[in-house]
Amino acid sequence: MKNIKKLQTKPFQIFDDEWALLTSGDYSNHNSMTISWGGMGTLWHKNVVTVYVKPCRYTYNFMENNDYFVLSFFDKKYQSALALMGSISGRDTNKDERSGLTPIKYKNVTLYKEAKISFICHKIYFNDLDLKNIPSKEIERYYKEESPHRMYVGEVVEIIEDGFQK
Repeated sequence: MKNIKKLQTKPFQIFDDEWALLTSGDYSNHNSMTISWGGMGTLWHKNVVTVYVKPCRYTYNFMENNDYFVLSFFDKKYQSALALMGSISGRDTNKDERSGLTPIKYKNVTLYKEAKISFICHKIYFNDLDLKNIPSKEIERYYKEESPHRMYVGEVVEIIEDGFQK
């Protein structure tokens, strides 16, 4: 595992501009979705990532039923694959095949060969965002007709860099 204290990244840029792929489930039964909301930091003296998933998303059940998830980042050349992974449901189609990304079995999770960096995370906390604590402007924009996101916090237990190969 890379020494996380030496990791150099631009968390605001990689989530907002480059996006990420959130994957949960094991190799034989997993789902991935593109996300652009998330964070990196420290909680309870642990290195963590925070991700957000709406209950209506297919990935939600995978996040609920698994103790681990993977947060992966890719070079810009994979942006169209990530756009596809975020625009179609894994309920209806094999997103891995359609995107051209290559899933790889690694321990108890699924990684993608093309990822430049992947954070393997142990889920340590979750909670639903509370509408009464969200500004009305954001409720109108994001939650007018849907339930709020569930926030998941995962302790980073391993980092895989630079085109993982099994």
